[in-house]
Amino acid sequence: MPTLTRRTTAAVLGLAGALVLAACANPDEGGTTEVADAKGTTTRVNTSPDQDRVTTEKVDSIAAQVPEEIRARGTLEIVDSSGSAAPLTFHATDNKTVIGVEPDIAYLVADVLGLKPHFNTVSWENVFVGLDSAKYDVGFSNITVTEERKDKYDFATYREDNLGFEAKKGSGLKVDGPEDVAGRTVAVGSGTNQEKLLIEWSEANEKAGREPVDIKYYQNDSDTYLALQSGRIDLYLGPNPTAAYHAATSGRTEVVGTHSGAGAGLQGLIAATTKKDSGLVKPLAAALNEVIENGTYARVLARWGLSDEAVTKSEINPPGLPRTGD
Repeated sequence: MPTLTRRTTAAVLGLAGALVLAACANPDEGGTTEVADAKGTTTRVNTSPDQDRVTTEKVDSIAAQVPEEIRARGTLEIVDSSGSAAPLTFHATDNKTVIGVEPDIAYLVADVLGLKPHFNTVSWENVFVGLDSAKYDVGFSNITVTEERKDKYDFATYREDNLGFEAKKGSGLKVDGPEDVAGRTVAVGSGTNQEKLLIEWSEANEKAGREPVDIKYYQNDSDTYLALQSGRIDLYLGPNPTAAYHAATSGRTEVVGTHSGAGAGLQGLIAATTKKDSGLVKPLAAALNEVIENGTYARVLARWGLSDEAVTKSEINPPGLPRTGD
C-alpha cells in the first residue's frame, strides 16, 4: 500500500465528515433538505423534479475528441446504480426523476461534449456488465478508482471518496481503526470498495489475535437500516455522503467514524468510468477539467453540500485502492 498521502487533510483515519445535515420537508416548497458542510455553511437542497440544473457551454475542441460513433449518435449513454442514495443519485419527490450530485456532474460533462445525456439506472453489478459490453459509454455512479478495476476500465476522477460507519444513535461506538470493528457485526454492499476494506480490516484483526468482523449483506438499504435499528447489526459501512444524509434525515442513526475509500495511505477518488481503451477517457477528463476551471463544478458540489469532496483537477487513471496483498 502507498505510504504517501495524496492530500494530507483527508487521507488518515478519523476524516472530518463531509456533511452535517438537517432535514426539512415542506410540501409547499416542493421538497427540500437543508445541508450544512463541515464549516457549518447551510444550503437548501432542491429535491423536487424541477431541478434547474447548473449548465455550461459546449467546447468544440473537447467535443471533437469524442469517438465518432458517439458523436454521430448525439447522446452520451450514462449508467448509474439503483442502489445509490441521496445526495449521490436518488429519485426526486415525484419518485421517478433521477437527481443528485452524480447526475448533475454527468450533465455538465455532456454539455461540454455537446451531447444529450441519457441515463440508465441499473443494479450495481450491471453497471460494470453494461460497461464491459459497451452498452453504456460511461458510469457516473460513485465508482472508486481501484488497481483491480484499472485492468478493465479507464477513469477520469471528479470527487474524493470518503466512507462512513453508521450506527444506531446513542450507540456509544467510535470507529478509528480495525480494532474498533473486531467482533462487531457490520453490513456492507457486495462488490464495493467498502466491502474490500472491511474484509482487509477483518483479516488484520485475525492476524493481530482479535476477533474477525461478522460481515452481513442485505438486498437494499431499508433492510439494512431495519437491521441496524433492531440491533441485528452494529454498524453499516457505506459512502460517507449517504451515511451523513441518512443520519440527519432519519434522526435515528449517526456517523461514528470516517475513512478514505482507498485506505489509510491514499486518498480515495471517485471517477467517471469507461471501458478500457474506448477512446472516451481523455475527453471526459478534459470536460471535467473545463467545468472545474469555469466554476460550474464547484456550484454543483455546493448545491448538494459536498464542497469538502472537491478535487482541483481530473486525473486519468491515478493510483487507486490497492489490490489485496499489495
